[in-house]
Amino acid sequence: MSVPVPHTAMVLAAGLGTRMRPLTDATPKPLLKVRGKALIDRLLDPLAEAGVKRVVINVHYLADQIEAYAAALKRFDVIISDERAEVLETGGAIAKARPLLGDEPIFVMNTDAFWAPESPEPFLELAAAFDPQAEDERLLIAETGRALGFDGPGDFFLQDNHRLIRRGAAPSSPWAYAGVRIMKPQLYDTRAVERFSAVKIWDELIPQGRLAGHPLDRFWLHVGDPQALADADMWIACHGG
Repeated sequence: MSVPVPHTAMVLAAGLGTRMRPLTDATPKPLLKVRGKALIDRLLDPLAEAGVKRVVINVHYLADQIEAYAAALKRFDVIISDERAEVLETGGAIAKARPLLGDEPIFVMNTDAFWAPESPEPFLELAAAFDPQAEDERLLIAETGRALGFDGPGDFFLQDNHRLIRRGAAPSSPWAYAGVRIMKPQLYDTRAVERFSAVKIWDELIPQGRLAGHPLDRFWLHVGDPQALADADMWIACHGG
């Protein structure tokens, strides 16, 4: 069972960008540029091509700059979820924004990674694969060996039925969360608006077999620090995009 392309996406843009300092001292991380194009645009452009009409963007750090950027967006209806009072992390942010998200499946996106070549297909494939009767979230996952800027040991193992299990005590795993997922917003209906990570939700879903993974069929660029930003800039210069 597949679902239509979601009408709404939530863009997580409130982070402090600590690892990206000093570049983020005066510029929020989503607005940093790779080869002249803001990180957030490297996701919003293919999102618009995929047919999403509405975005909810959370703000905290250098919020005025994100709001000014959002006000200029013409491709979407934009709603701001204001977290100026307290940064709520990836789970708390969705709990706070829950009244804005509707009841149909939504995309949720980080702004520190993108794929190349840039295209809407990963969004379309993720939506087509999502089965809301059998799963509550499906994560886009990237092969750690087909990536730039990711230096971790990996996040997940992917089972034959597309269910995800955590790396746990294993020294490494072949899949990393690629920063985009489709989910049921009802997962956050009863969550308190407080600081917590979305990983808490995933760890509840995994034993139930309700967290699925979808492999990204693209090269993945993770932009977590100034060196990774420079490396991504060089990679795009060499490969186009």
